[in-house]
Amino acid sequence: MNLHTGVNRFSVASIKAQQAETKEGSATVSAAVKEEVPAATVENALEVKEWEVGMLQNEVAASQGIRIRRRPPTGPPLHYVGPFEFRIQNEGNTPRNILEEIVWNKDIEVSQLKERKPLSSLKKSLDNAPPARDFIGALKEANIRTGFPGLIAEVKKASPSRGIIREDFDPVEIAQAYEKGGAACLSVLTDEKYFKGSFENLEAIRNAGVKCPLLCKEFVIDAWQIYYARTKGADAILLIAAVLPDLDIRYMTKICKMLGLAALVEVHDEREMDRVLGIEGIELIGINNRDLETFKVDISNTKKLLQGERGEQIRQKGIIVVGESGLFTPEDIAYVQEAGVKAVLVGESIVKQSDPGKGIAGLFGKDISQ
Repeated sequence: MNLHTGVNRFSVASIKAQQAETKEGSATVSAAVKEEVPAATVENALEVKEWEVGMLQNEVAASQGIRIRRRPPTGPPLHYVGPFEFRIQNEGNTPRNILEEIVWNKDIEVSQLKERKPLSSLKKSLDNAPPARDFIGALKEANIRTGFPGLIAEVKKASPSRGIIREDFDPVEIAQAYEKGGAACLSVLTDEKYFKGSFENLEAIRNAGVKCPLLCKEFVIDAWQIYYARTKGADAILLIAAVLPDLDIRYMTKICKMLGLAALVEVHDEREMDRVLGIEGIELIGINNRDLETFKVDISNTKKLLQGERGEQIRQKGIIVVGESGLFTPEDIAYVQEAGVKAVLVGESIVKQSDPGKGIAGLFGKDISQ
């Protein structure tokens, strides 16, 4: 019990110290604990420490208006007494929405992957990774060349809200069709459980010679995922402000820059936009018109978040804004372009077409491949 208490004491001390040093209190608890918890802590105490860290991360997130909890707040699902194990049933262990469910599952998934592929081995693999390409530059070039927002076309088989979107799903063929149809960049879903994607799809598209820079569309909660995506050929990473505290976003964007990756930081509402605009070095912001708690879509969200002082800050900082979700027609594209976006991320409306490349022409109302 003393070991457990010690871990919690170090964790709380770390987070309070870092909160005192930063105005917004945006502390990365895991980093703080790593520095202050004695290395000699025994294995079972480390297991408890990880769950206590998760609870403290929830507290930090809540202080910044983040409603998505990183882990179940009531502790680990399994408890041990000698050789026996038992599970405590508690409503706090039930995800409040689909995004929280995805994040909780991702936390377990990443922990298991890190055991099989430690960060040290990933860093060695970076030497064999294909060179990172200019994701933001490709969007800017397409915007200037076509007069339309640069298109990030999404390679997507399924989603929690729509189920299977395309039965005859060949990621490489779809990617090649997108490229032929005029896409500036591609987004590749890598979540397996909820979106039927994979890092193998990302790697296969890169190895097939597709020239469009690739966004790894993953639910990133750990820097390990960024390194892993880079080894698989990613040129950009998605960071979701609804999930990540400010200091995590700062830390992860720095890692992205170090690896030559673009970071697309996704926001959903005014509070998230204000948080992200307060972070130095942000170059690419995605406005998701889908409420990730209810899954309702409203493209006027893009216009709302780009009005007034926020829009002026974005223009002054030279940030590229990407419109996401709910874009199905040329009128939708025109609406978000008038609101101020320079790029759009579109998946469902084009991937479900028999020829996704021709679906792009239908989306924009003209051929943008020339």
